[in-house]
Amino acid sequence: MARPEPTVGEVLLARIEAQTAELAGLDDAVRADEPDAVHRMRVACRRLRSALRTFRRLFTPGATDELVTDLRWLAAALGAARDREVLAERLAAEARELPAECEPQRVAAALERWGRAEYREVWPEVVAALDSPRRRALGEALTTLLADPPLRPRAARSAVPELSRIAAREQHRTAERVRTALAAAPADRAVALHEARKAAKRARYAGETAAAAIGARAERYARRMKAVQDVLGEHQDAVVAAGALAARAAGSGEPFGYGVLYGRQLVTEEAARRRLPDVWRRAGKRKLARFG
Repeated sequence: MARPEPTVGEVLLARIEAQTAELAGLDDAVRADEPDAVHRMRVACRRLRSALRTFRRLFTPGATDELVTDLRWLAAALGAARDREVLAERLAAEARELPAECEPQRVAAALERWGRAEYREVWPEVVAALDSPRRRALGEALTTLLADPPLRPRAARSAVPELSRIAAREQHRTAERVRTALAAAPADRAVALHEARKAAKRARYAGETAAAAIGARAERYARRMKAVQDVLGEHQDAVVAAGALAARAAGSGEPFGYGVLYGRQLVTEEAARRRLPDVWRRAGKRKLARFG
């Protein structure tokens, strides 16, 4: 006997349950500062928040608003440490590839010292967030949602057509952001590209949610959206790195090396912008979101 097709509500709750378990299981690892633990917890927050926002019409109005806000708060608390750590690691690795006249090892060592100092400065904020009543309330709220889901009747609809419709909507939303970014004036370009990246990430997560019920077609959609997210992420990382280098150069004792690294960030930004149209061409095909 064939298994009945799942409802869109069942698919959504399975995604929320999996990411809630991931979030809860990482507390001790984050407190111990284990490798990649902060990153994994932050991703779980983002996936949960994206699911609640992307599928918000399946919930009773306002039922998940506080959860979305608290997930954004926790991700931001984790992000301060994670972003500084990744930035310093990236720049130190690039510094080691500088020409000899830039004294690459010395520049890399200076960046690593800066990164460690920045990380130590914000790490107490991470632990405080994990130990806070707000974090405990977030965990309890997720448990309550799963135990008694505040779903609307539309959540009982068949999964495949609903997931296809949502994927198409997120694809269209991303397309609008990409078009806006590509047409933006230079002064507005970085912000517009970052907004496009966030839209691509949300579309990717919608594809990941659908993949549990649909399989290969949704996985392909998620991969194409991830490719867009990745190229836009390269651009955003270069923008942030350039800003950090400009702010640090005068007091670093390594202004020449920092200046060369700054120039490389500008090259990376331009390369990512040039690659975006081709990457989007693959992700923007309408048939990609047709799962049925």
